[in-house]
Amino acid sequence: MALDPVIQTFITESTELLQEMENALLELENSPDDKDIINALFRTAHTIKGSAGVVGVEHVERFTHAVENILENVRQGKIKITNDLIELLLNCHDHIAKLVEMATSDEPLSEDFKSTEDDLQKQLHVYLDAVSDRRIKTQTKEPVAREPEFDSELNTSSGKTVKNKNWHISLRFGRDVMRNGMDPVSFINYLSRMGEIISLTTLTDTIPSAEEMDPESCYLGFEIDFKSDFDKQTIEDVFEFVREDCKICILPPRSRIERYVHLINNLPESPLHLGDILIKGGALTPSELDEALQMQDVETVSFDDGQTEEHTRKIGEIFVDEGMVHPPVVDAALEKQKEQKEASSRESKTIRVDTVKLDQLVNLVGELVIANANINQNAQRIHDGGLDESTSALTRLVEDIRERAMQVRMVPVGNIFNRFQRVVRDISRSSNKDIELIVSGGETELDRNLVEKINDPLMHLVRNAADHGIEYPEERITKGKPRKGVIRLNAFNDTGSIAIEVSDDGGGVDHNKITNKALDRGMVRPGQVLSEKEMYNLMFEPGFSTAEKITNVSGRGVGMDVVKRNIEALRGTVDVESHEDSGTTVSIRLPLTLAIIDGFMVGVGASFYIIPLDMVIECVDLAEADRRVTDKRNYFNLRGEVLPYVRLRTLFRENGGKTDYESIVVVQATGRRIGLVVDELHGEVQAVIKSLGGIFKHVEKVSSATIRGDGTVALILDIPKIVESMGGVEIKV
Repeated sequence: MALDPVIQTFITESTELLQEMENALLELENSPDDKDIINALFRTAHTIKGSAGVVGVEHVERFTHAVENILENVRQGKIKITNDLIELLLNCHDHIAKLVEMATSDEPLSEDFKSTEDDLQKQLHVYLDAVSDRRIKTQTKEPVAREPEFDSELNTSSGKTVKNKNWHISLRFGRDVMRNGMDPVSFINYLSRMGEIISLTTLTDTIPSAEEMDPESCYLGFEIDFKSDFDKQTIEDVFEFVREDCKICILPPRSRIERYVHLINNLPESPLHLGDILIKGGALTPSELDEALQMQDVETVSFDDGQTEEHTRKIGEIFVDEGMVHPPVVDAALEKQKEQKEASSRESKTIRVDTVKLDQLVNLVGELVIANANINQNAQRIHDGGLDESTSALTRLVEDIRERAMQVRMVPVGNIFNRFQRVVRDISRSSNKDIELIVSGGETELDRNLVEKINDPLMHLVRNAADHGIEYPEERITKGKPRKGVIRLNAFNDTGSIAIEVSDDGGGVDHNKITNKALDRGMVRPGQVLSEKEMYNLMFEPGFSTAEKITNVSGRGVGMDVVKRNIEALRGTVDVESHEDSGTTVSIRLPLTLAIIDGFMVGVGASFYIIPLDMVIECVDLAEADRRVTDKRNYFNLRGEVLPYVRLRTLFRENGGKTDYESIVVVQATGRRIGLVVDELHGEVQAVIKSLGGIFKHVEKVSSATIRGDGTVALILDIPKIVESMGGVEIKV
């Protein structure tokens, strides 16, 4: 069953807003008096509630409305931010997230789910009841009669105001509203829940004849008088989903009569018809309408929207002095100019694209790259100057298209890093530890598909650091450490890869515990001496755990093996470095993308291999003297530096005799360098990454494959694995 696109949009946008809500709550815990955070928090809850009401997801609207009431009272200073309130709001956030997930389900809520919601509602009402009690006491002691608060901007002028005490809303729906899946009546229904609709007039002036009418188009307009205690922004937000497709004007109670003049001037219906509607709805009295129509008859002047407000005002003053217009006309022109600028600034600079369409685009670009390689090969065979020039231009264009398409798929890793703030906070509270998560390098970009797949491995590493790595406050103080433990998430680019580090300043890995556990499980022999790397690799064995007790977070020995398996499935590596009482760092290295890469193609015998271009340092000839001693040693003198190398012919057991000419490709990865001896250097290529499939998934030192222009296959080398097996020379910084 296809998902309703409106509901899908609601789920997507609500999920993003919920993440913003969680981030704001965590920030508010550290800065409880920050008005900006409080306002941002209120806006997220209000938008989710409004969106849910418009699309008809009532259970989300109902519960979020209660949360919004709490946050509104927090904004007004009637409820103080406390740790208990933050905890309650975080639990409400989790409940809203579950409700949003269930937006597509017709199944009734389970009894346990209803019980959880009822409990949260009761806790919310404790705060609201306390506010209500204080209000009653205040009103009993000091009864104060005051006018409702309205738009201060409109009441600063000395212009005459109308007597209308209600909001007036002029609404003209755009032609494509119903095509976009929106029901105009749903907005009116939702508006009625926020207050009382005093009068509603449906306008049908723009409906064409039956022969010309498009059944999918909307021709409706409404003039509404509305009584509500909400502010203008809140009322405007009701129409958030159709703001760009509609014409909406909202006049607060007791607006200046000039505002009604401006309204009449800018609506398509006749002024007399509109005036009649305004009188019937109670927005204007007959005398006020007469005055408005007289002001409308004054010649109006159009001002250049490109001018500044100051320039427009000066021109307006000249027109007033010359008797060409009345002052209200200048005010109306300035207001129109301001509204147009605000509307222009609100224009969306981004669009939401289905990830499936994005993946299809990247796949097509990949096929374009392969087709272009085929054209280049044929052009080289024909040796036609004009064709060579054309293929060169085409190649440049394909490279630009490929680069732009890949940039579209790149997203900042900070989007996923920020999710772990809540994880660390919850573990800190449940385990009575004091832990802070510091995120850096969040702007580093990674392929969207990779970002989604590293969430679970990073989640496990962060939880492990918080549960096993960071000590209890008393233990840290005894060791001379700060009471608060620190977990760091850091990302940075490194030679064609992205490196992600999860580090903590905890107790570090206990080597004795690892050794003893390995002995107990028969993984090592008694007396066997393990290197640090071998010891840390034991941590990634299935079921291996040194935890003394099992918690609700970790300790069952399930996870680290999955971390390594998932990272390696993404053509990445994972390493551990630890020092006793100083902490542990887990380093993950991943390719920037799983789609298309710049590569350097080499040949060995009849086979072709691709080296990721970012890992290639230089190419040098293998001198005859060095070739003669290759059977005795496997290192090369590179300008006075000893460089170990490996022959790809030997590594991959290529058949055929040695050629008369060989080269060394110097590559680097994971901070080390080695040389690869090859027969031929074919130069730079664009390689479309193709999976080797399940049959070849255990083949070492090869990460994937690509298809050449002539249809043959070239293997893409796993340089980090090759460097790791060779040891390599550490790069001097």
